[in-house]
Amino acid sequence: MANPHVLVIPFPVQGHVIPLMELAQCLVEHGFMITFVNTEVTHERVLDALADKGLLDDRIRLVAIPDGLESEEERKIPGKLAEAIYRVMPGKLEELIREINASEEEPITCVIADQGLGWALEVAGKMGIRRAAFLTAAAASLVLGFRIPCLIDDGIIDHDGTPIKKQTLQLAPTMPLMNTSDFVWARVANLALQKIIFGAMVQNNRLVKLADWLVCNSTYDLEPGAFDLAPEIKPIGPLLASNRLGNSAGHFWMEDSTCLEWLDKQPPGSVIYVAFGSFATFSKPQFEELALGLELTNRPFLWVLRQDTKDGTNATYVEGFQPKTATQGQIVSWAPQQKVLSHPAIACFLSHCGWNSTVESVSNGVPMLCWPYFADQFFNQSYICDIWKVGLGFKRDASGAIAHGEIKNKVDELLGTMTHCTDRIQGRGPLVGWAPRQKVSSHPSVACFLSHCGWNSAIEGVSNGLPFLCWPYFADQFLNQSYISDAWKLGGRLNRDENGIVGREEIKNKVELLLTDQGFKARAALDLKAKAMNNTAAESGRSGKNFNNFVKWVKDERNDSCSQEA
Repeated sequence: MANPHVLVIPFPVQGHVIPLMELAQCLVEHGFMITFVNTEVTHERVLDALADKGLLDDRIRLVAIPDGLESEEERKIPGKLAEAIYRVMPGKLEELIREINASEEEPITCVIADQGLGWALEVAGKMGIRRAAFLTAAAASLVLGFRIPCLIDDGIIDHDGTPIKKQTLQLAPTMPLMNTSDFVWARVANLALQKIIFGAMVQNNRLVKLADWLVCNSTYDLEPGAFDLAPEIKPIGPLLASNRLGNSAGHFWMEDSTCLEWLDKQPPGSVIYVAFGSFATFSKPQFEELALGLELTNRPFLWVLRQDTKDGTNATYVEGFQPKTATQGQIVSWAPQQKVLSHPAIACFLSHCGWNSTVESVSNGVPMLCWPYFADQFFNQSYICDIWKVGLGFKRDASGAIAHGEIKNKVDELLGTMTHCTDRIQGRGPLVGWAPRQKVSSHPSVACFLSHCGWNSAIEGVSNGLPFLCWPYFADQFLNQSYISDAWKLGGRLNRDENGIVGREEIKNKVELLLTDQGFKARAALDLKAKAMNNTAAESGRSGKNFNNFVKWVKDERNDSCSQEA
């Protein structure tokens, strides 16, 4: 039987090309041939950044079709790009597929299209080719898109997507509160672009239902509420190059790996990593506030400044800023971000909150300082700050800017709140801004886990056989405490005094109780539960099972032969 030949086509922006390229590299490891279709401009940028480094398998072939735009400035505007490619690219894609199928021994057997290119699913259906859609954003963003008809019927938005009144709503308890002004389509430059993007979303929401599979670069643990509301979306993430011990590809700029050597020279947990993705730009005053804020932290920083960010009005300031902070920071044009975020020197990530950056940061246990720029990045910030509690947002001043003092204060709040305690615990153990929690939980020297009882923490602690001291903070953490203490009997509760405080003696007494006879009983129960959980995980996790079923479906020529059930 010939190897399956899959055509993969991303929306032609950086944040979509990288995850779809990662999916392509995963499929190659399962014996697939890949034709990866970029626009002509994107194709050239990807080739230039690869620079013959041998990062791509020979079974991935890069090809190009035109996008219908002439000006590079127009391509920087998502709405303009979406409008143009819908006019031009469907016909060009069909021509490409017909040419490949007429000239090659292994014709295209499946099309995997970016969810933002619903028309590609139409082309595949017209040609009798199986089709799958890939969502590069949070599943919650598509769930919101699916709710657009209800939002219109309920009088929350009009038919152009414009919010009729300012309000907040929450689609599920484990999903962020959403302000209508932060809807994905409402966070763009102007009303004309909003109408274009909103219309494209409505169109894609209709066309995505044509797909045989709808997969997403996320996990059930990150977004349980979204996947419960839309079970047709199958999580197969996180798609990270490190998971296959490979390198990331599909970048628009050449990575400067010298920053890894610089990180090797920095103390563990000390460096602020600053990167704003491929679109964000700053006014000269805001740029200067950011630079001064980083300088005032007195912490080492690694700042990714794209060449277009350094051009124009900011160029002179950068020239003066770099020598002044040469011993404190490192500035690069583009960084190998996944490798940076996994480096032990990184303390936190000051980010635009793009979904790729969010997933990569959370996967590496790096806390975030959130500076969203447009579209779904505001929604991702809500996940980070309000639901997962792994980061902080910035407050803007009366002029709408983020001042240098606010930047310094939030860095100190995220990383420096514990420094005043270091002298008192000298010799007993370290205080860190963030820890590789899964590795710590599995370390043989750890006796118990004093925890807020978030679900991820609960699962990781139980999986590694750790007894708990429960200190829930809000929401489902109190329910999780009941599981741990009452149902599973794997830990104890901390009682508050009449002032609502958990006193030092209560903490001391509960630690001693947990680590004596009662604690050993809990440990035995945990060992049994951990073995059961790990046996289940070994058979395959939810994302792994979804991915394997997806691979089987693509390989099998019979359309209905593979179940989507996870």
